Amino acid sequence: MEGRARIAIEAVHPQIDCGRFAVQRVAGDEMVVQADVFSDGHDEVVALLLYRRTGEEKWQESEMRRLDNDRWEGSFVLGEPGFYHYTLMGWVDHFRTWQRDLQKRFEAGQDVAVDLQIGAKILEQAAVEANDADAPRLREAVAALSAETDQEGAVALGLDPRLSAMVSTCCARGLATRYHKELVVRVDRKKALFSSWYELFPRSLGEGGRHGTLRDCIALLPDIAELGFDVLYLPPIHPIGSSKRKGKANAVEAQPGDPGSPWAIGSGEGGHKAVHPELGTLDDFRDLVREAGTKGIEIALDLAFQCSPDHPYLKEHPEWFKWRPDGTVQYAENPPKKYQDIVPINFETQRWEELWEELKSIVFFWMDQGVRIFRVDNPHTKPFPMWEWLIDKAKEKSQDVILLAEAFTRPKIMARLAKLGFTQSYSYFSWRNSKGELMEYLTELTRGDTSEFMRPNFWPNTPDILTEYLQYGGRPAFMIRLVLAATLSSNYGIYGPVYELCVGKAEKPGSEEYRDAEKYEIRRWDRKGAGNIRELIVALNRIRRDHDALQQTNNITFLPSDDDSVIFYAKTAKQKKGALLVAVNLDPFRVRTARLTLPLALFGVLPGQSYLLHDLIGGDHSIWQGETTTVRLDPQVNPACIYRISTWQRRESDFDYYF
Repeated sequence: MEGRARIAIEAVHPQIDCGRFAVQRVAGDEMVVQADVFSDGHDEVVALLLYRRTGEEKWQESEMRRLDNDRWEGSFVLGEPGFYHYTLMGWVDHFRTWQRDLQKRFEAGQDVAVDLQIGAKILEQAAVEANDADAPRLREAVAALSAETDQEGAVALGLDPRLSAMVSTCCARGLATRYHKELVVRVDRKKALFSSWYELFPRSLGEGGRHGTLRDCIALLPDIAELGFDVLYLPPIHPIGSSKRKGKANAVEAQPGDPGSPWAIGSGEGGHKAVHPELGTLDDFRDLVREAGTKGIEIALDLAFQCSPDHPYLKEHPEWFKWRPDGTVQYAENPPKKYQDIVPINFETQRWEELWEELKSIVFFWMDQGVRIFRVDNPHTKPFPMWEWLIDKAKEKSQDVILLAEAFTRPKIMARLAKLGFTQSYSYFSWRNSKGELMEYLTELTRGDTSEFMRPNFWPNTPDILTEYLQYGGRPAFMIRLVLAATLSSNYGIYGPVYELCVGKAEKPGSEEYRDAEKYEIRRWDRKGAGNIRELIVALNRIRRDHDALQQTNNITFLPSDDDSVIFYAKTAKQKKGALLVAVNLDPFRVRTARLTLPLALFGVLPGQSYLLHDLIGGDHSIWQGETTTVRLDPQVNPACIYRISTWQRRESDFDYYF
């Protein structure tokens, strides 16, 4: 330890668990770092933010600025996806201290002759250590400060900020303090922050009673593109086991022709690296990936590390599973629920290293087929160290890979998975219905450390989740939850076509399972059937693409509404005119009229200035003045409004007249 070093660096933000985990950002973000940097006494302090990309040896520097109470802030722009390291450095700057005191003494009319000599000595030493470009300039300054003819000119020269910059570069850092940690930020591609997902079962796309195929998926791509989704997520496409196969409605025994659950992976036809023969071939899948790409759509695959009793792994690697005393394999259970068609992997096997390598090979196999997005099934039931290792390996292969954690579990476990590197996370959004619940949950997600490492992905429904709100709220409930998901979170998705058709029939009262669940049987859908909400889906996805304010999550501000059933919030943007206002009626049964308070300063509206309010969903325009407005939201027709405010209006002088 250098006993003469006088700087303390504390409370560095952001850092996750004292630097154990990486902060998450996307390419192009400004990485803002704050810290307390201070010294004893009253000398001037300089603080630097140092950063470099993994693999680079040279650190780049960004000078930090003082905020208040010894708090400093600096930033740098993040480039291509990958890992970036950052740390801090600070030192007592004697030349800047000299400049500060010189100015005070000179302005007070004191004799500063000796002070100029002191400054000359500092610059003289700096010239010895400076580079060839700066040394002559510093020596000129020494001569000027030493001259006795023009004290006022010497003071002006001594206060030149360019001098302090040169001194800081060459010689002021001899007793600098460097922060004791190098922190890490993981930079993902922009789709990690902004994406619109659509889930469907390919086997339900067949016509005339036949099993749907991947070729049918290709034929459907124009429709998915028309809806405005850029991620098409497919449940497992692998062979399905026949032993212990579940029947319709999760019946313990399947009947002839029952297709089974896609999550019961593996049969004599192959396992996790095979395509179900009735869906098509691996070539068909490659064609699907390629054709989707031409329409701006990426294919997301389900990554489910579990097996059916018929999976080849059970014969090839019995040591990877738990076996009961009667010689049968242990199937999955969540007492009292039983999943006889699914066999969990025993991650405590003594051959765990071989197991991990095989699981990695599954991910790599599908990445080799062009997949860069995975929805990971139940990651919370697998070991944390395995995920940390596997995600790092996948990122080494391609920094473009995105992994969505399907973990509806305890908050700390969900947070841990995000810290380990999962790019996006399912959330509790589906069960947050009231105004208070939504505001509290969004505040939790977007404020504090959680926002530094977790990116929520809002799904109003999934094949496993049909909430009571959707069961009883009818078509208005589906519209309301769609608007909320698409505007509260920059990542959202729906399971269709049941969502756009507003299918809300549950298996039984109190259950969140769909009646005639598509997980266990092939369904036939009229994708444009009566009562669908396709038009709203198209409009919302278009608005999301056109407005930066909806392409991030942490930019939300909740605003006053005098009706507890109307939630009102702003989504800000870098440009004031890019901010949007969203008002949503949370009551699917009643028309609500609410008085809203608008933050006009947020939009650059001056006091007394009129402004144009444009509803991007309904298309209505109205001119307003003042900070309050009234909105009427009919859940059957228009349960929500997304407002854009414009302040410029044409006047007579803006027109050319021709005679």
